Amino acid sequence: MVQLSAQTHIRNDAIRPVMEKLRVEQSDCAIDSGTTNRWELRMHYGSLRAAFDDGGALIRVAAQDETCLSYMKMIVAGHIAGQLGTTGGLRWQGDGSDAGTPVFFREITVKSSTRLSPHMRRVRFSGLDLGRFARGGLHVRLLLPPAERQPVWPSMGADGMIVWPSGEDALTVRVYTIRALNVTDGWLDIDFVLHPGTETPAAAFAQSARAGDVIGMIGPGGGGVPETKNLLLVGDDTALPAIGRILEELAPATHAEALIEVNGPQDRIVLAEGENIAVTWLYRHGREAGTAGLLPSALRERKAFSEDLYVWAGCEFADFRDIRRIVRKEWGLPRDRNLVTAYWRRGAQGEDGGGEE
Repeated sequence: MVQLSAQTHIRNDAIRPVMEKLRVEQSDCAIDSGTTNRWELRMHYGSLRAAFDDGGALIRVAAQDETCLSYMKMIVAGHIAGQLGTTGGLRWQGDGSDAGTPVFFREITVKSSTRLSPHMRRVRFSGLDLGRFARGGLHVRLLLPPAERQPVWPSMGADGMIVWPSGEDALTVRVYTIRALNVTDGWLDIDFVLHPGTETPAAAFAQSARAGDVIGMIGPGGGGVPETKNLLLVGDDTALPAIGRILEELAPATHAEALIEVNGPQDRIVLAEGENIAVTWLYRHGREAGTAGLLPSALRERKAFSEDLYVWAGCEFADFRDIRRIVRKEWGLPRDRNLVTAYWRRGAQGEDGGGEE
């Protein structure tokens, strides 16, 4: 497979310890080079090689396409900015755009809106060139422009970082799952959880969405469909879109069990069926989302599981902590056999749910 690549030579005495910290943080991705002056990371989106001399560091990133290459540049630039407070004039040479509209950005337009359940609404969007969003992760970031203003979309800086509009043009950014995608016809579906009595801008957008409304989207990212023979899916309302898509894309040889918490039977939605799929619905019956603890309790009732089990979970923060403790500490599943994510946190602003960072 042809790889794209880009490199930057950073002349800064402080760059070596900064990059060494990145290597330590990503130690699971490290490849032994046999020398202290050169090392390599093979990460989800691509590879990173660093070579050091007395004057600084030569950093090279490579990936299978322009989107992943851009993500790799952002990983490097974001880490440097986080450590030094600036990217220090970092400039990339090689493949990929240095500035302008991000290659991973799309403007999308509302086509229709459908109520799936009392607490779930599906919005269908149209967009151009959606093929890249069919692979590389289930999730995207939706960019919501201020009401009654012409959208100003992000651009890329020469250092590889996103330049976000600010002030009156500032965007609301939320992570969501692409529930369904039709590249040929140019549309995608996003399912929005409607949280009653809470300030959730993306859910509010979904409630009032009308054909012709325009928002932005960047991605894809996050995890994909786990490749395993035995899969346990665990989630609340916010994970339903991801669980639904995973079940639809499940390999025939994979056995999947899903534990799903919703308010009541009226919140069940249609999911893929098959001899290899078993779904258990757990009901809060009016208790506030994130307080019932039904998912951790259901996991603790399980007495046995296969050695090849993979656990995928997405839920509120308190349940996330309990589930991660059960899966990793009590069951002893290694990190490469589970993905447990907090999709939202009670009382915290900033996440509407329905996606994964």
